[in-house]
Amino acid sequence: MLIRITLALLFLSLVPLKSVDADYEQWCIADEQTPDDELQAAIDWACSGGGGADCSKIQMNQPCFYPNTLKDHASYAFNNYFQKFKHKGGSCYFKAAAMITELDPSHGPCKYDYFP
Repeated sequence: MLIRITLALLFLSLVPLKSVDADYEQWCIADEQTPDDELQAAIDWACSGGGGADCSKIQMNQPCFYPNTLKDHASYAFNNYFQKFKHKGGSCYFKAAAMITELDPSHGPCKYDYFP
């Protein structure tokens, strides 16, 4: 019995615990249920001077152009905006076209920014 308790305590001491107040890594991605016309409007805003996202990496021959889908381009643009402005009042809303994920959406050569 004592060995079981000792092993359990040893195991628990080795498992990293996340506190309730810990900041989790979060990315902003397109909501798959959003219609294409709404995604396009949100991309247009995010990538314009008004939104301020850097959308250069979703242009042709750039690392995040593929997959060449509206959802993937929107996800990159939304996240770029969110990471740049989340500490200045920016959100991951985009008129309900986006959502937060704790799974890094980076793929292949396309790396999504994350700023703590």
